[in-house]
Amino acid sequence: MRYFYTLVIFIFITNVLCSQTAKYSNEFLAIGVGARSLAMSNSVVASSNSAYWNPSGLIDINRDREVSLMHSEYFAGISKYDFGSFVATFNEKSAGALSIIRFSVDDIPNTSELIDGQGNINYDKVTSFSSTDLAVILSYSHSSKIEGLSFGGNAKIIRRKVGDFGSSWGFGLDIAAKYSKDKWIMGVMLRDITTTFNSWSYNLDEAMKSAFARTGNTIPVNSTEITLPRAIFAVGKHFKIHNNIGLLTEVNLDITTDGKRNVLIKSDPFSIDPHIGLEFDFKKIVFFRFGVGNIQKETMTDNVKKTTFQPNVGLGIILMKTISIDYAFTDIGNQSIALYSNVFSLKYSFNTKKD
Repeated sequence: MRYFYTLVIFIFITNVLCSQTAKYSNEFLAIGVGARSLAMSNSVVASSNSAYWNPSGLIDINRDREVSLMHSEYFAGISKYDFGSFVATFNEKSAGALSIIRFSVDDIPNTSELIDGQGNINYDKVTSFSSTDLAVILSYSHSSKIEGLSFGGNAKIIRRKVGDFGSSWGFGLDIAAKYSKDKWIMGVMLRDITTTFNSWSYNLDEAMKSAFARTGNTIPVNSTEITLPRAIFAVGKHFKIHNNIGLLTEVNLDITTDGKRNVLIKSDPFSIDPHIGLEFDFKKIVFFRFGVGNIQKETMTDNVKKTTFQPNVGLGIILMKTISIDYAFTDIGNQSIALYSNVFSLKYSFNTKKD
């Protein structure tokens, strides 16, 4: 166990110090999945049994098999975000999952051939294309000999495509741990621990290159995009308010390593983004959730800086002990900029219940 911790710390620090170029990359994987998580401002790394949030928690699902689905739309339906996951327990000590995430913008007009070389406009030359981000995630979870402690990891295959013009393949690894004792829960998620590389290649015809040149844009060339490591530390606690009413509180700290970001605690190369989630439950059947995140300093029109934040709310209900329906009223930006979205997710558990 000591050597495992040493290896994790060594890989994390080495990648942070040795990375020459920090880039925003694969940001569609940072939006979050599941209406429960989004309602709690993604403050679920300690309490979630989702492969996306903390694969080490897979071993804690209360059935042998579990299927989760989510669909959401952003920016008035322009972009669509879908998630699906299948979890299976192998034995009392281990479990695995297969998850798929897709983020896409469809029917984008391609006007590169709208105007020909003589200046004539031909609308029949306007076509459409899609910009699609796809991730396939393989997860594994294993219980340790220490009661309440489990470990897990994700292997991610990433495919990004912009019409027929450009595409990339990527690969990355996550590792995670979870510990529960009494009413306390703690979790850690190290995303892209080895850094994630996306290798881009482009296939631009002469019309597209000419359009780029006329509009003053740089013609893209084959390149490698890097996603630097991100660490998420989480702690939560369960409270019993009444015989039938309970409360879960959880605080998460997202630590990024790609330079200064507009978050509550910002520096170079580390920035820290805290967010908090609350979940009230009635008999563990009906849930009301609330979260606060995306805390930023914004400059107003009068040049006065103001601290803004994004509140989220949501509901959940468990039907027949096997079906969970969750709802979130959430956003991917600031509460005063982008419109809020209605997100629904469904979870179905089946087969023999675990002891």
